[in-house]
Amino acid sequence: MKANPLLHSLLIACGVLPLTLVAADTNTDRGSAERGRYLMITGGCNDCHTPGYMQKEGQIPEEQWFTGDSIGFQGPWGTTYPSNLRLYADQLTEAQWLARVRQPMRPPMPWFNLREMTDEDLAAMYHYLRERGPAGSPAPPAVGPEVAVDTPYIEFVVKNLPN
Repeated sequence: MKANPLLHSLLIACGVLPLTLVAADTNTDRGSAERGRYLMITGGCNDCHTPGYMQKEGQIPEEQWFTGDSIGFQGPWGTTYPSNLRLYADQLTEAQWLARVRQPMRPPMPWFNLREMTDEDLAAMYHYLRERGPAGSPAPPAVGPEVAVDTPYIEFVVKNLPN
């Protein structure tokens, strides 16, 4: 039986088009991830969410970025720890990420800055974290006020506020 050239062309187009669409999505996600990387660096996310980042003036291998920290932040709210964003993003869909990052979070996380960001920028951050993949361990759980912790912590103390 002789092959039908129109059918052959249609089959090729149907087979290649989905691959082209996947490649386009991958390139879009890659560009988005690069933007997310930029936003997370300039937004100071590494300062808390990457162990030793500030102390080493940012000279931490990227493979270690955003893995959370066991140095807590202690204040009237209790003690909180910077979460492992790579593990966290790995558990969420993009829609779940967008919904969660705009919600109030425990101090000293400046969640109100995330609230003001565009969906595109927040999605870019998500794509960057997902591209990096899960790594590290979960941060210690937050504890309430007056609960002693065995981890190092930074204490927030307010004294003599000006009127």
